[in-house]
Amino acid sequence: MKVFPLLMSLALMAGATGAAHGAESAVGLDNPAIDMDGFLRVSRQAAEHRQSHRVSEQEFLRMSREPGTIVLDARSAEKYRLLHVQGAINLSFPDITVDSLAQTIPDKSTRILIYCNNNFSGAEKPFPAKMASASLNLSTYIALYNYGYRNVYELGPLIDAHATKLPLEPSQTPAAP
Repeated sequence: MKVFPLLMSLALMAGATGAAHGAESAVGLDNPAIDMDGFLRVSRQAAEHRQSHRVSEQEFLRMSREPGTIVLDARSAEKYRLLHVQGAINLSFPDITVDSLAQTIPDKSTRILIYCNNNFSGAEKPFPAKMASASLNLSTYIALYNYGYRNVYELGPLIDAHATKLPLEPSQTPAAP
């Protein structure tokens, strides 16, 4: 019956070799420009901060009219051109970087109002629905928070695009060829 201990030893050695090989492979995947732990930490902090920074349609409208307030639309340029909140500036989410934010919103204390596809119903082409857990508001809020912007307010409710009090308009800028 010495076969069983021998098989166990071989299995343990094979597992250890496989684990070591996996660890060696993972080392080659390290990238100091990508920080999942940091992202999750900032996401939790931003989520806590966000709880007191969600506003009603009426509050969003009132705040948007106050001097020094920026309405930021992080949807694609194509969706923005189709329909957006009047006066909103477009900085597509993939284009949010240290430089683009410094250029677009240099003062980190500026009040920023955000909205996304999932705030409007009844206009699928300009505001296509995303999964609730993939809502652009969430990504945008976390990104702005991560870059040091704390005066960010998010439109909270889901609003019928045809009945909203927020002025929606198409872009006057022609689409790029």
